[in-house]
Amino acid sequence: MTATSTSNNFDQAELDKFAALANRWWDADGPQKPLHALNPVRLRYVAERAALRGAKVLDIGCGGGLLSEALAKEGAQVTAIDLAPELVKVARLHGLESGVQVDYRVQSAEDLAADQPGAFDVVTCMEMLEHVPDPGAIVGACQRLLKPGGKLFLSTINRTPAAFAVAVVGAEYIARLLPRGTHHYQDFIKPAELGGWLREAGLQLQDVSGMAYEPWRNRARLGRRTDINYLAFAVKPEQA
Repeated sequence: MTATSTSNNFDQAELDKFAALANRWWDADGPQKPLHALNPVRLRYVAERAALRGAKVLDIGCGGGLLSEALAKEGAQVTAIDLAPELVKVARLHGLESGVQVDYRVQSAEDLAADQPGAFDVVTCMEMLEHVPDPGAIVGACQRLLKPGGKLFLSTINRTPAAFAVAVVGAEYIARLLPRGTHHYQDFIKPAELGGWLREAGLQLQDVSGMAYEPWRNRARLGRRTDINYLAFAVKPEQA
């Protein structure tokens, strides 16, 4: 299913940047190599906190479908949305090749929240908040999309000198693990800021965990340090 978005909460330059990587999204040694290493960690973080088999799950900012397919393989009924048509096309094609069923849509979180409020048991939004003009609005849309008692999982990058050194200078300019311009330091998000948006949306923050990528091993792991990449887990209360 394809839908037209009426939301203005996107940066076309950001969409174009990631769309240019579409054809190599599933190449484990390509431009998204770090994302392939992060994906099992993201999946485990979600699976340890939410029952996925039979759950209705939404993956916001799905890109080429790495996490979407992984969630579906765990038995979830997955809807996945992105505003880059090129990425959604790649995700659908890979789904046909892999036989993993995901309902991919070109649609914004805000528009889907208006169409299907309270429709999902679990919502994931990984590595996207730092790429949109109004991340707080995305968090609000996530709240509207969740059923009462539903669970939200987010990942983003902290705005610290360490994150600038590792995620921008190290990853993009020295090690060249990512294309230059992938990240903008001013758009990184402190956990306190994310916590504020969650509270404003009426969501209860349950956990913040660090996520470390080790390029020399091409592996990622959970940890206590949240000064670079981190994951967050929040819950929508059963009763408002």
